[in-house]
Amino acid sequence: MDIEISANTRKDRIIGFLWQHILLIISLYIMTLGVAICVRSSLGSSVISTAPYVLELAGSQNYVPALTIGEWTYVMNVALVALQIAILRRRFEPVQLFQLVIGFLFGWLLDLNMAATASLPLDTLAAKIAAQAIGCTVLAIGIAFEIRCGSVTMPGEGVPAAISRISGIPFAKAKIAVDISLVTIAVALGYLYFGTWLWNVVGFGTLFAMLYVGMAVKAIAPHIAWFDRILCYRPGFRRYIYGLARTISRNR
Repeated sequence: MDIEISANTRKDRIIGFLWQHILLIISLYIMTLGVAICVRSSLGSSVISTAPYVLELAGSQNYVPALTIGEWTYVMNVALVALQIAILRRRFEPVQLFQLVIGFLFGWLLDLNMAATASLPLDTLAAKIAAQAIGCTVLAIGIAFEIRCGSVTMPGEGVPAAISRISGIPFAKAKIAVDISLVTIAVALGYLYFGTWLWNVVGFGTLFAMLYVGMAVKAIAPHIAWFDRILCYRPGFRRYIYGLARTISRNR
């Protein structure tokens, strides 16, 4: 009996883990859709994609390897995980290496959504501003869902979390410092490869994203408590059969 209970518990944990990460992938898709729309606005991409976007443009001119924005994003995520290891050293938890998987999925989904948004009609300034606002809002929705999923942190949040853990600096301040550093790197790469500030990569939209997305996540979070019920749901064919049989027996 104890063996059977243990097996069922293990099965429930496996199903719960898989379901949690299916929802996480959906959250990442929403996040990357928001990032892609921001990039397409040409008013400035979101912070996490600024440096990868510059490197993609540099790759198109054969200055660096010709990788996509999603591929460069994954390279950057690997670097961010390595930075966490350097900061935390022995305090780095091996489970956080799962960030590499999440980072890969994020990059792949970003390329998918870049292709999906390639034909957006953004010929006017008004359309670009609207796209930036919509993109940042979609990104905030995705982040709110991603936080609810409760898996490992994204590499972009892992670094400020590591800094906060070691130094005692509040996470919010560490996050701002890391975001500013990423944007500064993107600006420097623009001057290195193109000799100018790439306003379509780091522009008003980038500043807007830095200020708006965090506030939007805080505003959205209280209204998605229903997502917790979905997260606790355990899909399974036998569950449907059991529920149907119980309903039929009650109606007799």
